[in-house]
Amino acid sequence: MSRIIMGIDPGTTVTGYGLIQCEGKQMSLLACGALNLGRASDEHPEKLKRIFERLYGLIQEFKPQEMALEAPFFGKNPQSMLKLGRAQGVAMAAGLMNGMEIYEYAPRKVKTAVTGSGASSKEQVAQMLRRLLQFEEQPAYLDATDALAVAVCHFYQHKALAAPAGPRNWAAYLRDNPDKVKKRPPQGS
Repeated sequence: MSRIIMGIDPGTTVTGYGLIQCEGKQMSLLACGALNLGRASDEHPEKLKRIFERLYGLIQEFKPQEMALEAPFFGKNPQSMLKLGRAQGVAMAAGLMNGMEIYEYAPRKVKTAVTGSGASSKEQVAQMLRRLLQFEEQPAYLDATDALAVAVCHFYQHKALAAPAGPRNWAAYLRDNPDKVKKRPPQGS
């Protein structure tokens, strides 16, 4: 089954986006980039409008079915968190207006999914994505590869959830975890 996942790294200075095509267990890069929103002093409502318009346009162009967003991490500045939450909200609105399913992942989970370590740097994440998705040119902003990493994380998460849970899986689980099995007394005793 083919599907397209859009990853978003929301921000009020730079918003990254990445789109991957998924065919079964394979994924390939469709597009990634970043929307440079200008200086911190620029009008916030105008920035939100630009985020919405750009993402809405990408959704219309590529027709992704799912959107995965990086969840904001909690910082010390409540004003920054509020602005970041608004950027995430307009990204969600663009997806919801197009009937997309929306998912959210913590930054550490995204890094772990891509590199195996939640403490990886942005550069390490970008390098691993270049290997996984076989692209040469590094995007101008690491926000683009961060967004791509969110899409890849969702792909791996969805793949894990879609794994068949047939009798062999339960048999292996029971064999590997005998301490988790509660013995029942024989019936009729």
